[in-house]
Amino acid sequence: MPLTKKQIRQLKSLVHHLNPVVIVGQNGLTDAVINELDTTLNTHELIKVRLNAGDREERQAMIDQICSRCNTELVQTIGHVAAFFRRNADKPVISLTRD
Repeated sequence: MPLTKKQIRQLKSLVHHLNPVVIVGQNGLTDAVINELDTTLNTHELIKVRLNAGDREERQAMIDQICSRCNTELVQTIGHVAAFFRRNADKPVISLTRD
């Protein structure tokens, strides 16, 4: 289910104070990084990821790949940092507002 604008605004306010928990280095999105992202999203639902890619196109390709492989929603990107959200179906941590 895609996020509404109100829900994205709520998630942006929650993610503001967080530090990146996963850093994608020069090796790019390896299977180990994808597994770590998957595990972290299951635990926290809302995370920041630092993407150390060369240019915007590379970062955007990584973001698209994370969204598709981890089944997550992009909340926002600022520079080299992107925020992602995925609801934990078993134990939800964040309660989103409904429109």
